[in-house]
Amino acid sequence: MDAKIGSWAFILGVLISIVAGLIPAWQTPTLIWVLVILGLVVGFLNITAKETTEFLVAALALMIIGSAGAIPALGVIILSILANIVAFVAPAALVVALKSIWTLAQK
Repeated sequence: MDAKIGSWAFILGVLISIVAGLIPAWQTPTLIWVLVILGLVVGFLNITAKETTEFLVAALALMIIGSAGAIPALGVIILSILANIVAFVAPAALVVALKSIWTLAQK
């Protein structure tokens, strides 16, 4: 059951990130909080110990790309979508990184 919730949270987070990037009126603090909460759910329920390294590398890449705000040629919509994805992925990466550090500290 937890895996299904995590999977749905991931799909929902990505869809909300994209749609909200396309609809400027959706860019509210509430939307960011929804993305953060979905990201936390994904981090806690979706990523196994085996997937940790791959997930953290992918999350790092997404967050670097999300900082592309310095490239105005990308356009407002793409930058908005990327910012939403960063708001969604960063909390998941934080949870996964902390779980990984905890596991390493116990060894």
